Amino acid sequence: MKTRSRLVRRSFDRASAGYDRAAVVQGEIRARLLERLDLVKLAPAVVVDLGAGTGHATRALHRRYPRARVVALDLAGQMLREARRQQSWWRPFERVAADVERLPLADASVDLAFSNLMLHWCGEPDRAFAEVRRVLRVDGLFTFTTLGPDTLRELRAAWRQVDGHAHVNTFIDMHDLGDALMRTGFAEPVMDMERLTVTYPSLDALLAELKAGGSRPVDPAMRRGLTSRRALDTLRSAYPATGAAGSTSIAATVEVVYGHAWAGATRRAAPAGEVRVPIGQLRRPRPGRS
Repeated sequence: MKTRSRLVRRSFDRASAGYDRAAVVQGEIRARLLERLDLVKLAPAVVVDLGAGTGHATRALHRRYPRARVVALDLAGQMLREARRQQSWWRPFERVAADVERLPLADASVDLAFSNLMLHWCGEPDRAFAEVRRVLRVDGLFTFTTLGPDTLRELRAAWRQVDGHAHVNTFIDMHDLGDALMRTGFAEPVMDMERLTVTYPSLDALLAELKAGGSRPVDPAMRRGLTSRRALDTLRSAYPATGAAGSTSIAATVEVVYGHAWAGATRRAAPAGEVRVPIGQLRRPRPGRS
């Protein structure tokens, strides 16, 4: 049985050539996360883009911090090959193929760790968070987005009408992520969440975008392989349409979780099971995508 990391790497290697055309939602979330850096004053010497993919955020970080050494790190080597397109010949950024749970970086060597929509591909957040904490210098910043449990809730519910198997990846709750940050040595994290509603002309368009963007089942125990025509017909019937009778247009929920934490001496520990979550502290209201 293939491990989760091997499944993730293979999925994104396959998706790399057409990823940018399919990653419209990912690009919008990336822009929102980059915008939040306007609210903090940083002059980092070393910046790491974790789960850099095709390098769009890496390029933006390189422009934002022109004096910094900027590293694009991703599990999928083919994605990093595509990231070469984002480099300028006179100031290229570095590209490193590695797993966030085993970072090939020295202790306390990074000032800013940035991650857009990568963490939900990890099996357990504690391992990834512990590695990020290890490589951050004291007072270094970790800022990230990931997907919350309401993501693709409509598709998950529709699949339940087809069979009893899991077809959609599961995502970790915001409060559990905050707990994990505190367990792994980050100072009080700031967590925030927003829901986007994305419309598609049909269910087939949604499924095609998910496949082209590398979003396939990655839990080794999940059902994979070809889906029968009959199952797809049942799935289409079960998925609620958004328009008038006879319309094929559908809507999909994307729950975006934002995290922001500093590497420093942890303050007084919160009671067991509690995490302080100052909702909206860093959030700049923006309209949802539709």
